[in-house]
Amino acid sequence: MKKSIQQFTCALGLLLCANAMAWTNKPIRMLVPAPAGGTMDIVARVLADQLSTDIGQPVIVDNKPGAGGSIAVQAMTSAASDGQTIMVTASNVLTEIPHVMKTNFDPLKDIKPVATVASASMVLVGAPDLPAKTVKDLIAFAKSKQGSLSFASYSAGTSSHYAGMILNQKAGLDLQHVPFAGSPPALAQVMGGQIPIMFDGMATSLPLVKAGKLQIYGVASKTRSAHLPQVPTLAEEGLKDMEFGNWIGVVVSSSVSPEVTDKINAAILKAAEAPKLKNRLIAAGFEANQAQSAKQLADAVQVEFDRNAQIVKNFNIKLN
Repeated sequence: MKKSIQQFTCALGLLLCANAMAWTNKPIRMLVPAPAGGTMDIVARVLADQLSTDIGQPVIVDNKPGAGGSIAVQAMTSAASDGQTIMVTASNVLTEIPHVMKTNFDPLKDIKPVATVASASMVLVGAPDLPAKTVKDLIAFAKSKQGSLSFASYSAGTSSHYAGMILNQKAGLDLQHVPFAGSPPALAQVMGGQIPIMFDGMATSLPLVKAGKLQIYGVASKTRSAHLPQVPTLAEEGLKDMEFGNWIGVVVSSSVSPEVTDKINAAILKAAEAPKLKNRLIAAGFEANQAQSAKQLADAVQVEFDRNAQIVKNFNIKLN
């Protein structure tokens, strides 16, 4: 009898702890503005598993790709402002896409950043049968085919698009931009040789590089990646100002109260520190998370938004 009482007390304590952390007592809808299998979806599903365990509620991943994130954002902002509907997104949906695509939302007014979960560097990858094996060789090859080659991106107005346009200008190329709705369909075209190159997130390209299905030319970051230490940065290859990456995290509608936002922030950051989640994301090609408050993250989004506005202006990237 005493053992049964202890078991009941322990179970009740765990339940109360989970309820204290939760910001809703109903299943949570986790929107993803990208198709299944892409970078955002990978993080969302790992996070959903951990978050569900932590708060004691089902977390249902709902993929709504397209329109530069507008479809998912519309679903989020039209939902009740109780924080029950959240969105896992890459930062480019807030800081890049709105500069070059007509969206039905203002990323600085309609969306409230909550917490990050992971970050990912960009990499320049190519078809496995391309004769070029280095960035220098790749540029020479593209120049020999001037006017007939293209580059893929996982969406117009993202760092995947920006980096390709900047490569064009810096290397004197005229690669045509071919946008896709997410990394998987774009990478399929690159692997098949229909499109020669692409700037993609480390997380989605890494397993394909390791499997020999893609070539990798460089990392678009300040330092080499721990995942591929033998691969040079693009700056090392003579392409400066090619530093691109995204954080992946949770945002909510701006109508969600600060109190609820702070509760979500605490729950997301706790989940992000769980060893199981961290190990899964690092193994998938992501970098370790840097915890920030919701206010700090909002300030960082403003800085990145302004930086990308300048990139669009400097490199004359046009609105699609």
